[in-house]
Order: sequence, then C-alpha cells, then structure tokens
Amino acid sequence: MYFDIFTNMSSAQILIVISLYFGLLLIISKLTSKNDNNSDFFKAGKKAPWYLVAFGMVGASLSGVTFISVPGWIEGSQFSYMQVVLGYFAGYIVVSNVLLPVYYKLNVTSIYEFLNTRFGSTAHKTGAVYFFISRLLGASFRLFLVAIVLQQFVFDKWGVPYFVTVIISVLLIWIYTNKGGIKTIIWTDSLQTLFMILAVGISIYGILNSLDITFIDYLYSEEFSKYNKIFYFEDIYSKQHFIKSFIGGAFVTICMTGLDQDMMQKNLACKSLKDAQKNMLWFSVVLVIVTALFMILGSLLFVYKAENGIDMPLLDGQIKTDLLFPEIALNGELGVILSLTFILGLIAAAYSSADSALTSLTTSYCIDFIDINKKSEKEQVAIRKRIHILMSLILIIIIIVFKYLLSSNVIDSLLRVASYTYGPLLGLFSFGLFTKLGINEKKLIPVVILAPLLTLLVNYSPTIYAMVSVDLQTCLELSLNDCIINNWSDASTFAKSNFYQFGYELLPINGLITFTGLYLIKVKNITNES
Repeated sequence: MYFDIFTNMSSAQILIVISLYFGLLLIISKLTSKNDNNSDFFKAGKKAPWYLVAFGMVGASLSGVTFISVPGWIEGSQFSYMQVVLGYFAGYIVVSNVLLPVYYKLNVTSIYEFLNTRFGSTAHKTGAVYFFISRLLGASFRLFLVAIVLQQFVFDKWGVPYFVTVIISVLLIWIYTNKGGIKTIIWTDSLQTLFMILAVGISIYGILNSLDITFIDYLYSEEFSKYNKIFYFEDIYSKQHFIKSFIGGAFVTICMTGLDQDMMQKNLACKSLKDAQKNMLWFSVVLVIVTALFMILGSLLFVYKAENGIDMPLLDGQIKTDLLFPEIALNGELGVILSLTFILGLIAAAYSSADSALTSLTTSYCIDFIDINKKSEKEQVAIRKRIHILMSLILIIIIIVFKYLLSSNVIDSLLRVASYTYGPLLGLFSFGLFTKLGINEKKLIPVVILAPLLTLLVNYSPTIYAMVSVDLQTCLELSLNDCIINNWSDASTFAKSNFYQFGYELLPINGLITFTGLYLIKVKNITNES
C-alpha cells in the first residue's frame, strides 16, 4: 500500500516542516504588508475579494479545536455535534441578513461602535470588554490544544518546557501579523484552510487504505453505524437533544461570529455589503460539509484504534480523547505522508484562529478603548504595534494557565464558556436592534455582571436542588469539607440522571436575562439612536 512505504516522521522532521510552513507565511506577510498603515491592518483597505474571505473563514471557524477535538469526541457523542452545526447554518443566515446590514450602514471598524451609536460610551466599552474576555479565552482554548500536541509529540522529546513551546507558538504568529494585520490574515487563512482540508482528506484516505475499505463501503458499513447517529429526540432532559443543540448552535454562531470582532472584521474588509453576504452564505455551506468530514474521520480513528489495539492517549495520567488523532497520525504506522499533512493541518488550524484573534483584539483595544483615530497617523501605527505585543503576552499567560485547569474535551469547554461570556453581548445587541428604548448606563454594569452569574445558577440548579435534598444528619456526621465535596459529587450524578440538563441553550438564556435586565433600566427618551 502507498502509505506503508514510508516511515513515521521524527521530531526533527516535524520541526523542519513547521519551519518551512512558517517561512511560507512570512513570504505572504511580506507581499501583503507593503503599506504598514492602520487602514490595511484593520480593514484591508475594504478591497478584500469575498470568495477569498469566505474560504479563509472556514479555517478560522474550524481552528485547532475542530481539527483535533471533534474527531476525538465521536466515541462519546457520536455525530450529535452535527445538530449544533446545523444550528450554526441557521445562525449564519441571521448574521448575514440582520447584523451585516447594520455594520455596513454605520461603516464601523469595530462592531462595538454600534453600541456607542445606540446607547453611549459605557455600553460601547462594556460590549468590548465582553468581547475581550470571550476572544482571549476562545483563542487560548484553540492554541492550548495545539501547544499540548506539539509538546507531547515534539518538544517533550527534546526536553523543551511547555511554557517555551507556548511562547514560540505565539511569537511566530506575532511576527507575520505585525504589519499586515487583517490584509495578511485574509490570504494566510485561505492557505491554512487549504492545508486543513487536505489534511482531513488524506487522513481519511490513509486510514481507509489501511483498513482496506472504500469510502462509500465504509459509509454503509456496520462499523460506521456504531458512530453515525446524528439526531437525538428521545430525552428532552439530555444535553444532546436536537432542539437544545440546534437552538444553542444558532445562538453560538450569532454571538461567536455576528457579535465577535474577530470574525466580523474579515466580513467588513469586503468591498460591499452584497459581497459580505455572499461570503457568509458560501462560507456556511462549506463549513457544514467540512465539519461532516471531520466527524467521519473521527469515526475512522476509533475503528482504526480498535483494529490495531491502540491505547487511548494519556496526558498527566488522564485519558485525553483530543490526542487520539495526533497519536494515530504521528505514531500509527500510516506513513510519513499522513504525518506530514497532519502537522501542516494542525499548524494551519492553530494559526488561522490565533492570528485573527490577535489582530481583532488589537483592533478592538485601539478603537474601543483608546480612540486611536484621534491620534496622528505616526502615533497610531506606534500605538497599534505596542498593543499587538501586549495582546500576545496576555495570550501566552492564559495558555500556560490552561494546562493546569482544563480536563474535559476542549470543544465542549469552549462552547460552555461561550454561554457565559457572549450572553451579555447578545442581550445588548438584541435590545439595541429590536427596541427603540435607551438604557440608564449608570445601572448597566450590574446588569451585565449579574446575567452570567444568574445563568450559572440556572445551570447548576438541578445539582443544588439534589444536594439540599440529602440526608442532613448523614452530612453533619462528616467534616464540613467532606460534606460539601462528597454530596456535591453525588448530587451532580443524581441530577444528571433525574433532572433537566442544560446544554448550549444557556447562551440564549443568558441573553434573555440580560435583555430583561436592560428593559428594567430602560429610558424612553434617547439621543443615541441608530
């Protein structure tokens, strides 16, 4: 078989591949950043071709989380994630037809300028703060996963500490985005999307070849049927129920794309609203197809694992399903071609999300917090570069901390965090778009702080209820610490089996709580109406 004539890649070979790929990114950066100005950095001079933006956004949306985490999630959740992806598609339609027209009408650089136009500076900065929290955590989730893979399969063998791996990863991204910003990213993201799609395609082919089965035959096979359940309608209590997943997915897209400067900055670089809407439509179609391929790959990984007696990878003594794809790609005797494309796909996935995150965080800070447009052109460039370095340092710190905090599947963690951090943005934008009311900005901060806290309470209410229902006498016989810890664990297990479990629908619940709070602090006479 073709793939079997090659041996697996060594750590040195992997490093060479990464270096060559980075060199290619530097060449693109050099060609696209001849004009080191803020117009190109923030909006690519509003000349970006829509089809290039659409293709590049596929890679930025998928990122390293989808590249590694979705395939590793298949055994535990089967194809239930496709319900969320179908919700994504519905969300993209809303973004295209509701939010994009507003942003183009106002000709914004940062989408949170809408909140300033509609409500005032406090709302503007509040929206930007929640974006900062959301995007820093989201980008850190994505880069953390890639850094862990590089550490386990490359740098551990050379004795390089984890924090050095993280610093190198972020430094490389900073270097090629420092001048060109979004103009460079639109081109590099397209290249990175191409490598990601090639990686998943070649991985599927390599494993099918090893299992001696064709793609069509596999889709009709008994092995595939063990993993391919998409729709879950049986138990409304379950987190995987279709309604929860679909609605949650739609709101995740509306928030993590439509209310997120990172994703919208690419759309705002298009020549016109019509081009931006075409970009959104075709991007969403391709995204659904590519995500389906990732899930098929995930099922193949578990079939290959069973056929070859491969143990599930461990990280710090714990089973880590996120590492199954790299384990098989790099150590599974499938050949250097598959290993090569996996490494390219992995690095592409990491850079395609992190580079745009750095750029959008820099853009938001410059526009939303320090009003950089009031400075001279020379000062603007200098300030932008300093902020770009600052964002890189913050990203490094968070990724290092994540190694000691995260234990669950990364994509599940990412979407759960989004339920809390994007809810206030959803409430603010909804109130601004669908009402004619103003808000009392002095009372805004308590509302946007309380909303995520109340959402957290809603999420854990079944466990809290189960816990207070325990035998108090038995609890009092233990120490206070043991009483809380033991009964919380037991109550959590009991609640999962007997009560409604909240999933990604927590995001619209958070948004609704925020909207309700804003209505309570409303004012009828407003001057900042769009």
